[in-house]
Order: sequence, then structure tokens, then C-alpha cells
Amino acid sequence: MAVKTILVSQPKPEGEKSPYFDLAEKYKLKIDFRPFIHVEGVDVQEFRTQKVNISEHTAVILTSKVGVDHFFRMAKEVRFEVPDTMKYFCISEAIALYLQKYVTYRKRKIFFGKQTINDLVEVMKKHKNEKFLLPCTDILRDNIPETISEHKINFTKAILYRTVASDLSDLEDVYYDMLVFFSPGGIESLFKNFPDFKQNKTLIAAFGPTTAQAVLKNNLRLDVHAPQPNAPSMPAAIEQYIKNDLKKK
Repeated sequence: MAVKTILVSQPKPEGEKSPYFDLAEKYKLKIDFRPFIHVEGVDVQEFRTQKVNISEHTAVILTSKVGVDHFFRMAKEVRFEVPDTMKYFCISEAIALYLQKYVTYRKRKIFFGKQTINDLVEVMKKHKNEKFLLPCTDILRDNIPETISEHKINFTKAILYRTVASDLSDLEDVYYDMLVFFSPGGIESLFKNFPDFKQNKTLIAAFGPTTAQAVLKNNLRLDVHAPQPNAPSMPAAIEQYIKNDLKKK
């Protein structure tokens, strides 16, 4: 089927440049952006039920910018002054640089991996005497704590924020040729907002293996899947689908 309208379940890219904008212009598409999920911070009362004492930790594992924000938010709310001696282990350099929002970068002990938890663990293994804190969401991927545990690194998980479904009721009568998802939470949000959703001719695109599994688990048809060797990004996968569709005409 011809694709003319696409709903991407993420915030609109900032700035004027994005592969999505290029795609829209090249194929005369209408591409809308709308987050299907959002993050809400856990309050102090709920945090205290986890019996986690931030002051007992000498290092923090940071896997996202959201994790950075909520670590410092919670520290402030429990009146814990983060010491200058705290060490930060970030999953990527981008997250390490984001720490500048809260600390004087050059004066702190900041370490980072290339992009995965496996890379970061190799760095953490050189600091085995630290007691690590892992700020995370309620739906943290199992591979992160499992990988850390495998290497016998002393760490505590602290749920500081949760991922919840956004209210999409204003989209009830809006139809798109393609829906694009990036997490199982996005699929959950779809059914939470529209329990009677029927796919029919709507195309569904999913990024990543866990999102693809969630699509199939909910008895939906997976039409576009990224990353693939010839389509490493979602815009590339969508373009490939459109090109193949045009060839059939």
C-alpha cells in the first residue's frame, strides 16, 4: 500500500535537520511525531521503601540522560549533598558530557564506555572496590544488571523513575498509514489508549528486537523492522519499504 502519512512515537527532532524531514520532503509524506510514553519521577516516599541509602555508595552507573537527571533530583530531595569524590561511570561519552549540567566536569572522576553495558563493565572492573549505585527505570532491560552481576561488581539498583503511557485520546479519530515504535512500552501504550485497536491495513514499523517481539506478541503484523544490515536506522528502513512499494507499481 502507498504510504502517505506516518506517526512516529517519539518527540519531534530538535533543529531543522533530520532524516525524517528529508524523507518527508523526498516522498511528499506527512510525518507527525508524538511520544507514546513518558517518564515520571518516583517520589521520596516511594524511594525510601526501596531502602537504598545513596550515601553508602562511592560511584554511580549512568545509562541515560534521564538517569542523570533523576539521580541528582533524588539526591536533592533526600538532602544528600553529592561529594566531590563521587565517581561516575557513563555508558557513553555523550552521557558523560551531559553531567556538566550538574558537576564541574574537569574536577570529577568521570569514566565512560563506547555505547554498551559490556564496554562499561570493562572500565568498572578496574574499580572493583567501589560500591556502585544504578539509578534506573521500573522497566530496566535485564541485560544491564545481569551483565554487572556476572562480573561480581558490588552494586545496588535504585528505581528513580518509571515509564508510563501518555494520554493519546485526541488521536482517536486520526488515521495513519504507518505507526513507528521504538520500545515495548510504546506498544503497551497503544493498547492502553485504544484497547479495540485493529491493525487492518495500518503498517507497523519497529526498531530493535524487543520492540519487534512486542509487536508479534500482541498479534500485530510487523511490516518494517530496523536495524538491518542495509537499513541501520528507522528512516532508512522506512525509505527502503517505500522504494520497494513503488517498484511494484
